[in-house]
Amino acid sequence: MPRRSYHHGNLREALVQAALGLIASKGPAGFTFAEAARSAGVSPAAPYRHFRDRDALLADVAHQGFERFEAFLATAWNDGRPDVRTAFSNLGKAYLAFARTEPAYYSAMFEAGISTAEHPELRKASDHAFAIVRTASEALCASLPRESRPPALMMALHVWATSHGIASLFARGDTSRRSLPMTPEDLLEAAMLIYLQGLGLDSAAS
Repeated sequence: MPRRSYHHGNLREALVQAALGLIASKGPAGFTFAEAARSAGVSPAAPYRHFRDRDALLADVAHQGFERFEAFLATAWNDGRPDVRTAFSNLGKAYLAFARTEPAYYSAMFEAGISTAEHPELRKASDHAFAIVRTASEALCASLPRESRPPALMMALHVWATSHGIASLFARGDTSRRSLPMTPEDLLEAAMLIYLQGLGLDSAAS
């Protein structure tokens, strides 16, 4: 690819897009900083204008991914409309849809091994996405009598873990997806039904 001149700010996005392409073809650990530069059509030294190293580039990719993910979840939750139970179900479907439609971002977010201690802005973006799941869990828990409500944070963590496991194994849009005798959405719906019944939420917010 011929080298190009970039206006200020364009180089950063070009490198992010190059990294996404490399993640899609090689995984988050399968390419070097120099390969990202070559894929973007710039010199090996050019990325250092914006990124300290390869991990910093991956952190930026993951940060953008979490922002997109937050938007996916927020749209699905829709402030609990048309009702809390339906919106909660839509939230799970959105989790699977993101893994299916944005596999490179998904991989950068959850499989690149980027330290959130070194990149606190990445942790903040992740927390914003998780906050939507926690809000949904709090809304469901609020439908139960106060004395029998489960801890909303615990519920949110369980829901996140279950959704993430099904998304990672069965719903992602790359070659690591495994086959199922049902749709990932049906599997997640069944898992959530069993889980919510165990918490006494099977008829809540319906």
